[in-house]
Amino acid sequence: MKRFLGVTALLAFGGLEAGSPARAFDFFGLFGAAEETPEPSRDALPYKIEFAGLDEAEGLARNLQDVSSTWRLRLQAPPTGAGVARRVVADFPRLAEALWASGYYDAEIKATVAGVPVRPDGHGADAAAAAAERLRGQALAPIRIEITPGPLFHLRKVVLIDARSGKPLDEALLTKKSLERDEEEPARAAALQAMQAGWIDALRANSYPLAKVATAKPTIIHPEKAMDVVVTIDPGPRAGIGEVKTSGSPGIDDEVIRSYIYLEQGEPYSPKKLAELRKSIGRLEAVGSVKAEDGEKLDANGDLPIFVQTSERKPHAVGADAFFSNVDGPGLRAYWTDRNLFGGAERLRFDVEGGLAPFGSSARYNGLSSIRLEDVIGRAKASFVKPALFGSRNDLLLDAGFVREKTDYYWANYGNGSAAIRHRFSDTASVQAGLEFERGHTFDAFGPHDYSLLGFPLSANYDGTDDLLAPTNGFRAIANVTPYVKAFGDSVGMVQSKTQITGYKSLDEDGWYVLAGRMAAGSIVGASIENIPASHRFFAGGGGSVRGYRYRSLSPDAGLGFPVGGRSLLEGSAEARIKVTREIGIVPFYDIGSAFSSPYPDFRSSMRSSVGIGLRYYTGIGPVRLDVATPLGRRPGENKFAIFIGVGESF
Repeated sequence: MKRFLGVTALLAFGGLEAGSPARAFDFFGLFGAAEETPEPSRDALPYKIEFAGLDEAEGLARNLQDVSSTWRLRLQAPPTGAGVARRVVADFPRLAEALWASGYYDAEIKATVAGVPVRPDGHGADAAAAAAERLRGQALAPIRIEITPGPLFHLRKVVLIDARSGKPLDEALLTKKSLERDEEEPARAAALQAMQAGWIDALRANSYPLAKVATAKPTIIHPEKAMDVVVTIDPGPRAGIGEVKTSGSPGIDDEVIRSYIYLEQGEPYSPKKLAELRKSIGRLEAVGSVKAEDGEKLDANGDLPIFVQTSERKPHAVGADAFFSNVDGPGLRAYWTDRNLFGGAERLRFDVEGGLAPFGSSARYNGLSSIRLEDVIGRAKASFVKPALFGSRNDLLLDAGFVREKTDYYWANYGNGSAAIRHRFSDTASVQAGLEFERGHTFDAFGPHDYSLLGFPLSANYDGTDDLLAPTNGFRAIANVTPYVKAFGDSVGMVQSKTQITGYKSLDEDGWYVLAGRMAAGSIVGASIENIPASHRFFAGGGGSVRGYRYRSLSPDAGLGFPVGGRSLLEGSAEARIKVTREIGIVPFYDIGSAFSSPYPDFRSSMRSSVGIGLRYYTGIGPVRLDVATPLGRRPGENKFAIFIGVGESF
């Protein structure tokens, strides 16, 4: 092996020729700002630097620039020629190490200062300094560093040794993915470090939290242009989860935070479980950041303590957004919330939403001046959540609201209130039971209808997705059923249920290509269609259903020639969410669905479908969505296309 390597550092995009203007430290040309070219000086010895020989060594130039003091200090001229020479001599070992780390073990470095060769051992430095001094005040001292990289070496053989036994490490402790490697892998330090990180990650995932690399001994085989490496790994003891200690949020009851920790002391250790812990605690709106760290050593039981540090968010928040559709109408939403009302992460929130009835429900629209009060729709809601009742995994949920709704086929005013207890089995699964009362008035094809509903809603929820706002893998399922009893003279007895499942599958590791699907089904039994309040009947169509059709326009017509609502529902959607850049994405989609007159989908009503394309702009708080859809088999009077603008994915 040659003792020293010849290293060159390319300027921005290749070597600079003598007399050409220097450029700023701008590898990618993003800024384009030209730096001042040093001028000859009597008080210092500015220089110009030229690198050569790296045209075919892809990606090497920047690595060498990063370690070369001669390059990095080129605008800070040394006072003497000796200073110039010392910089070049000092660069030899730095550049050599950078070349070795990049897989070039037969490279050579040659350097000259003012035409005088300089060697790694300092030979020629005095002559080079004198030559540079002769240019003082007349010209820039030229420095040329020439590199012959030689062939790129490859990582040939990797042997893993167990530090405890001195024998080969049991590959069953690792994952198949961590053991896979390209036989032509360049012998670069970064590649070996990535492999080592993969092995340690695999051991930690297999409940060896203290695993570490003890030694890594490479052997360079010059005739074969290859490297063999023997890596000794100390797996450490297999361990479980130890005591979990929390800190950092004095304004939040510690019992509440602990109720969102689903780890059990003694269960096998796993970094994935720590990630799930951070995710579950993060569901508390009062909590800002969550940090979970391993302890430094095992406890007396052979378990590893976990330290969780949280921070508190600002207690109050307000927000607003707008949405628009050429078939469903425009609207505004706003909210105010207190995230920690009494110090136990209690959340109090008020939501207000307002807009205009879907454009299709009135032919009178002719500019803003034609809008009447009866065209204004909206809802107001107050909700309160008390998490972790008495330190348990039970949460109290209280809701009250008022709704004014108008479609092409009915209008409704109603108010409701509910109280429920939610039990969390884990971060992914929960059940909920409660009491609900609703009082309202509707008007539709069957005439006016005053009604009361007293129900006992039951629901189950599962969320196994990897992200709350922008999932790329996993699925969600929610099922609810509400028996309504005849407790008052105008109350309706029936059982209403609905189930929805959404699934997500990323086709790549970074989530740039995601397939998403949704299925929903509903049913009402125990009441005839005319006795069911219009706002509780099933309709399909609109931005959250079958895009391309007007809001709640797909349902049976009961022989009246227009939708009146159904007693069952079936819907489906499929999307391909494709990122073009990190901020921009396109989403082709297909929707299908309808409501039916029977308590179960009997397909006597035609299933209606639509296709479309969406545009997404991804922000830190979620995507801004623009969808354009067109109905397939468009009915007379149906819009040719529909536009939906809003915040967040469609599902």
